[in-house]
Amino acid sequence: MAIGDTIPFTSIPWIDALFVVFSGTMLLSGLLVVTMRDIIRCGLAMIVCFGALAGIYVLLGSPILGAAQVIVYIGAISVLILFAIMLTQSKAAPNRLVFQTQAVPAAIASVLLALVSVLAVLATDWGELAERIHIATDELARVLFSDWVLPFEIVGVLLLAAVIGGVFLAKRERGQEESP
Repeated sequence: MAIGDTIPFTSIPWIDALFVVFSGTMLLSGLLVVTMRDIIRCGLAMIVCFGALAGIYVLLGSPILGAAQVIVYIGAISVLILFAIMLTQSKAAPNRLVFQTQAVPAAIASVLLALVSVLAVLATDWGELAERIHIATDELARVLFSDWVLPFEIVGVLLLAAVIGGVFLAKRERGQEESP
């Protein structure tokens, strides 16, 4: 280990400390997404959760996956969700969400999902996994922008058309109907 690999005055490696910070941030913001009543704040907590996940991807040695997480989930999906919420939320509607009546089935499903996740983590050979999964960033970029450039652009145009259609539908006045 080099001199700058640990936190000063401790023997804790920086990568371990960053992992704890990112995972704690992700868990806390994920909990806030499902417990807060204000839907806009839930969307902002979801963006923080996605950002912490991108940091974990980078720490695990996959910067291309971290960048894709930021671009796709934070830059596109989260912003699109918040944009749609802000456009379609009626002024007469309550600003706060009410909790659903499905708390007991959701709690049971959460416990089962946590149990399956723990069993999957314990059954995985993590040392062998790191050797099998190695994707070169330059090779992925070459394939994406040479072999898949047309589908990549088509998806971009379709997403743009969806956003324009969403804005058109949101801006249309309530009493206005389509003319034949």
